[in-house]
Amino acid sequence: MSAAIIDGKAFAATIRARVADHVARLRDEQGTAPGLAVVLVGEDPASQVYVRSKGKMTKECGMQSFEHRLPADTTQVDLMALIARLNADAQVHGILVQLPLPAHLDSDLVINAIDPAKDVDGFHVSNVGLLGTGQKAMVPCTPLGCLMMLRDHHGSLSGMDAVVLGRSNIVGKPMAQLLLGDSCTVTIAHSRTRDLAEVTRRADILVAAVGRPEMVTGDYVKPGATVIDVGINRVERDGASRLVGDCDFASCAEVAGAITPVPGGVGPMTIACLLANTVTAFCRAHDLKEPDGLTA
Repeated sequence: MSAAIIDGKAFAATIRARVADHVARLRDEQGTAPGLAVVLVGEDPASQVYVRSKGKMTKECGMQSFEHRLPADTTQVDLMALIARLNADAQVHGILVQLPLPAHLDSDLVINAIDPAKDVDGFHVSNVGLLGTGQKAMVPCTPLGCLMMLRDHHGSLSGMDAVVLGRSNIVGKPMAQLLLGDSCTVTIAHSRTRDLAEVTRRADILVAAVGRPEMVTGDYVKPGATVIDVGINRVERDGASRLVGDCDFASCAEVAGAITPVPGGVGPMTIACLLANTVTAFCRAHDLKEPDGLTA
């Protein structure tokens, strides 16, 4: 068996096109467009690349992009003051603080200072609680992207057996909540799970988000299962640096029915869902119908 490849890059492009169409309609009907503010503290090279990419795609979709670049020695007080100004700014519908922050800053305090309605990362404790109780929330971008890909591939997920490998607040836990919301039977497994491969082999849907390069091999996968690989790990191989997932792609692809590659799978969906969340936040702020196919 050779697995179908779920092309996240192509699917993300369709999501961005849907976002752009919706933004164009909002401009026509409301006379204004959603605005996304991104805050970057310090000089982390990977974060700078992400922020540049987010700003570029925000503008390409017709939205307003506001970038705030602060020096690495910015104080907690100054950062919190900026968040307060963005919360009060009617042109800003989404606020994203690029993580990780420099070590002297308390990221939990910063995230929970963001207005939950503008928390397009979905990390605010209020949004976590709303998602966990099945209410309308801002949903973290990576799990939302995974859910969209699964719905696109399968249609209904109702009654499917899903295993989420990893229990982080950013991916594992919200992913489990989203799958429950789509009526899957959900198990959260992790590095301490006994007989891990036996647990994962029950899954019709296996989401790998454990942060260990190529940990999941083909013998973890039920024949015909859909494997969503969230991992992005940089490894040295044959004298060169490569990106690999949490799954050993070759052995998993021999067993799975469908699989996401790394790179080109889940990664591109994360930014697409950030843009989708910003449109959703705009619509909620203005009591407008939320865009079809862009929310959980």
